[in-house]
This record gives sequence, C-alpha cells and structure tokens, in this order.
Amino acid sequence: MCLCRKGVLSSLRSTLLAALALLLQSPAMAVEVQQMRLHSAPDHTRLVLDLSGPAEHSVFQLEDPLRLVVDLDQGRMRFDPARLNLNGTPLASVRAADRREQGLRVVLDLRRKLDPKAFSLAPVAPYGHRLVIDLYEQKSAEPERPPRQRSAKRDVVVAIDAGHGGEDPGAIGPNGLFEKDVVLAIARRVESMLKAEPGIKPVMIRTGDYYVPLIRRTQLAREHRADLFISVHADAFHHPSARGASVFTLSDRGATSETASWLAARENRADLIGGVGNVSLNDKDDVLAQVLLDLSVTASLSASLDAGERVLESLGGVARLHSRRVEQAGFRVLRSPDIPSILVETGFISNPEESRLLATRDYQQRIANAIVAGVRAHLHEQPPPDTLLAWQRDNPGSDRRYVIEKGDTLSTIARRFGVETTAVRQANNIAGDLIRVGQVIVIPAS
Repeated sequence: MCLCRKGVLSSLRSTLLAALALLLQSPAMAVEVQQMRLHSAPDHTRLVLDLSGPAEHSVFQLEDPLRLVVDLDQGRMRFDPARLNLNGTPLASVRAADRREQGLRVVLDLRRKLDPKAFSLAPVAPYGHRLVIDLYEQKSAEPERPPRQRSAKRDVVVAIDAGHGGEDPGAIGPNGLFEKDVVLAIARRVESMLKAEPGIKPVMIRTGDYYVPLIRRTQLAREHRADLFISVHADAFHHPSARGASVFTLSDRGATSETASWLAARENRADLIGGVGNVSLNDKDDVLAQVLLDLSVTASLSASLDAGERVLESLGGVARLHSRRVEQAGFRVLRSPDIPSILVETGFISNPEESRLLATRDYQQRIANAIVAGVRAHLHEQPPPDTLLAWQRDNPGSDRRYVIEKGDTLSTIARRFGVETTAVRQANNIAGDLIRVGQVIVIPAS
C-alpha cells in the first residue's frame, strides 16, 4: 500500500515537471492591440492602444524621415490603423508590422519633430490595459511672463473648467450619456454668455475632447491670471434615485492640510507659493510665508463661498437642488490658494430623469444661464480690485471718466461699459472713431 502510494506520487511529480517544462518552452501568450484612439489637445496629441493584457514596450525615434517606433513584446495587431482619423494631427500615417518572435512594431510617421512620452495604464473601468503615447509639441523657450500691470480698468478673468475629457469619460448615464460631453457643452454656453458681459473675460481650461490632469487645470487658470475658477461636473451615485444640483468649495480642513504640504515641500515653493496673487514669498521666512499664505487662502475661501452661494441660489430657480447650502470637500481641482474656486455639480447623470434632461440643449442652456447669473451677481457685488467692475462699483452716478489705453477703440470701450457707441461719441463730441492714448473721455450712464 505504501509502495503503491509512493509510486503514484512519483508519477504525478514527473507529470507535473514535464508539463511545467513544456509550458516554459512554449511561446508566451500574445497581447492583442484591440483598438486605437486619438485625442488632440492644444499642446499634445494622445494615441491610446487598448490591449488584451499587460505588455512590455519600447519607444524610440528615427529621422529622415521622422518616425516614432513603438515595439510591443509578443504583440499582435487586431485593429486596422488606417481607420484612425489623422486630420488635424501631427501624424502623417500610422502603420504596423508583425515581427514574428520579436512581437509587434507600430510606426508613427510624423509631420514634424515631437517630444514623445509613453506609459502603460492598468485596467480602470471602463477600460482594460492601455498603452498611452503622448506626443508633445516642441516649444522654444519663452521669456518669463511679466507681472500683470495694475490697472483700474482690467477685465475680471473667469476660468471655466469642463471636467474629465478624452480617455476619462467621467460618469456615464443609463442612456450612455458621457459626463465629459455634457459638461463641455454647458461650459461652452457659459463661456459664450460671459463673453457678452462687460468687464468679464472667460477662458476655457479644456476646449475639446482631451484630458487635462487636475493639477494642470489649476496651473492653466493661474497662467491666465484667473480671478475666479468654475469647474463644471455631473454627479453619479450608486443608487439611481439620487438627484439634484449642488455647489462645492474647498473645505477648511483640506486647505489647511494643503498649506502645510506646500510649506513642507520647499522645492515646490517657487511654483506653488512664490506667485500667490501680487505677493512674492521668495524673500520671506517660513513663518511669514505661512501667515501670508493663510491670509490668501482665507480670502480665497470667503470669496469662493460667496460665489458658490450666488450660483447655488440661481440654480435653485431652474433645477432641483441636492443640497440647499454650499458643500465643502477636498476636491483636488479646487486646491488653489490664490484663486476663488467652486465646483458645480449640474445634476446626477446616474438618475434616468436628470440624465435625459442633461442631454437636451434647452436644459444645458438653463443650467448655463443660472451659472452665469450667479457669477454676475457675485462679481458685481465683490469685484476683484483694479478691475473695471470694481471701478464701476466705486464710481456710481451719471457720467464717468475714462483714460484711453493702448488698443482701445470706441466700440470696445462702449461694449465694456454696456453703453452704445453712438452715446459715447455724442457725450464727447467725437465725429468719427479717432481717439488717442491718454485722452480722457466721458462714459455716459447706461
């Protein structure tokens, strides 16, 4: 009995060893390129390869002609690269070749020299394994941007951030509606309406279907010297009954934690702290820097709450509210110490009824109207210093005086003050459109 059992175990061991040896000798499982997608952003083009599993890759460039070569170990192509729409991209063509034992080679023929960056992404719903290739435009060194000139008549800059984009669809409604598409449509409507507001200049953080990292969104707002940051989203919840619009600002706890983090990371001070508002902290010690930044954060949070309350009040007139007070949470995209920031959740895209509404142009316009009304009310009551809106608030009454600056025209001046060009001409006895820098003109009451 014992000898028989030993014989069985020995035979089983031999079988397992043989199977293992056969497995080690057999070729590795091929990784298939199931699909390819292109996304174009202002500063780069992204090519995404959807893979059936993880794969080792290497990337290198060749010249004469310009090419970017991507090698995938054990790769197999199951997608026709000719299906990619290359219009408006720096890619002249995309082709692939099976290299047998060496795997798959994908060649990108380039129209111009680019800076590539390639990385793998682990599965995240709704995607599986992906290989991402970002092709960045080469830029010459730009001179350091001078500080904004103080002016009593500058426009208020409002940064409008449409959440998600590109590879990140955001929440997906029961009807297949992507959050990224809804919020971009609403953001564009907000931008269009704010353009018509005298004294307000809107800037879009994301202008198309591409992804912008969260930290880059606040960086872009700062590069545009934004006075207010609005991030537009559409909620999702695990239960479809959740519904209603809401407005968020950064929580005090989140702001305090971020402040401590920034001050601890001295190597990041120049980027995160050195340009806060009009205050330079480069020549201050840590204690004074802490005090100045705390004052900036406190003022920013106060303005954020006021803007959020105004927008929430306006939203209540066109949509059901999920919460009747401004909520506070640690949204990373709101963590900017020098820019008042709010996040507007336009509704629950996971709710069938709200998803249906959010898909319609009429409802998108109503939401945009409410956001603009709230922003307008906030900025006219609490305009940033040195702006046209602040000057108008501080100079009420009939006629006001304006000093012509470089680039001014009668029509642009009239539009900024919300009056007719003919009224400006009549008030100043100007027959044509000729004006000169330094000339003082009267702005009639609107």
